[in-house]
Amino acid sequence: MVTAAPDVLYWNLPPRKPVRYRDAGVNIDEADRAVSSIKKFARATFTPGVLTEIGSFGAMYQLAGFRKPVLVSSADGVGTKLKVAFLTGRHGTVGEDLVNHCVNDIAVQGARPLFFLDYFAVGKLDAEVAASVVSGIARGCRNNGCALIGGETAEMPGMYADNEYDLAGFIVGAAERSELLTGKTVREGDVLLGLPSTGLHTNGYSLARKLFFEIAGYGPKTLLPEVGSTVGDALLAVHRSYLKPIRALMDAKLLRGAAHITGGGITDNTPRMLPKEFGVAIDTSAWKIPALFEVLRRIGDIPEDDYRRTLNLGVGMILAVPARGAVKAEAVLRKLGETPFRMGTVVAQKRGRPRVEYR
Repeated sequence: MVTAAPDVLYWNLPPRKPVRYRDAGVNIDEADRAVSSIKKFARATFTPGVLTEIGSFGAMYQLAGFRKPVLVSSADGVGTKLKVAFLTGRHGTVGEDLVNHCVNDIAVQGARPLFFLDYFAVGKLDAEVAASVVSGIARGCRNNGCALIGGETAEMPGMYADNEYDLAGFIVGAAERSELLTGKTVREGDVLLGLPSTGLHTNGYSLARKLFFEIAGYGPKTLLPEVGSTVGDALLAVHRSYLKPIRALMDAKLLRGAAHITGGGITDNTPRMLPKEFGVAIDTSAWKIPALFEVLRRIGDIPEDDYRRTLNLGVGMILAVPARGAVKAEAVLRKLGETPFRMGTVVAQKRGRPRVEYR
């Protein structure tokens, strides 16, 4: 009769050197250094509603100044734009990208941002890199009037490639119920005002990296004469916030709908602000597509539908305003230093026709 050998028990193992958490790849001292810097950046964003310090188990925020508040929230990431940050060693702007993207996503629903929380995950923590990323988050929060009240810095050996990390964020804002932008007030004939983007923002980077770095063989320091900058500078241009122009039009009672042009481009995002019975007619001659996008199209011979659904083509925000108020709305925006352009109108949706028609 053959019996199975007993399992080797841990107390039968020979004596060996004690194993610390650091030996598994997690450096608690480096984490403490990072958190110390993060606290400094976060405190600089605190608003009167913040009730807790960074480091609490849960962050507390006191909502005030609203009669019938509705909370509006969103979560997002920076996507493969991070790969450009890794390639260039420039980490100071991706945090601002993250905040502005999230701010825009709730601003188009009529909300003012209240507070923000981030998630920074890395295989091996570098306190300086973490501080650089969070400084960008804090800058974005300050510029948008919201507080960075918490987050998570996670060191997870084996989960990420060396010198790489992931970044995501969660934002909460509030709006008076009566001021929510739901699309219900959009009408046929409303004018669409476009506001320029500041580059690719945070979408289309998988395509842009393939075209620039693989197909064209460019590096981040390659100069793009048509664009007037290097590849790295062009791709790391900060995703801008549209909070101020949106609030200005809301205060003037001129805004009926707003669409943040992110993944899906003009084609997929514009319908998100419309009731089902409406579509839009876009005048493609209303604005000049920036050179950066045209360079990408030329390198990849990108098909037109892909071009319009992957990239923002120089339009970061589309605002629906009443036709009779369009001139006034343009004046409000120009007073803020914006350069709006009339890029189309809201039209009745015809059965079997695309909701976004390009003319």
